[in-house]
Amino acid sequence: MTRIENEEQYRWALERVEELLPLVSDSTPLSDPRSIELDLLSGLVADYSDEHYAIGEPTLIDMIKLRMFEMGLNQAALSELLGINRSRICEYLSGKKLPTLPQARVISQKLNIDPAIVLGV
Repeated sequence: MTRIENEEQYRWALERVEELLPLVSDSTPLSDPRSIELDLLSGLVADYSDEHYAIGEPTLIDMIKLRMFEMGLNQAALSELLGINRSRICEYLSGKKLPTLPQARVISQKLNIDPAIVLGV
């Protein structure tokens, strides 16, 4: 098998990987049949998962909402923390507007969000 073709094969391979995990340790020789099988199946499962269950990159809206939740902030408190008008915050969260470069810098620094996410690159 060079790749997993369908969900049934994926579920079987995933179940087999779970069976093999307790049987293989760091001290198991690489030539051990269980180690070889685990290595091969793990790669196939990972490839299928990447292709069919990819999560993707978070959006700026997702990250701001996550940070608001983590920090216990509502929109008014977020506006105060960032020094950005409440209506502008609302526009960011609805996806109607993107932050200007200076605002993006503040959002990145104060909310600890990767600049690439804030700038959408």
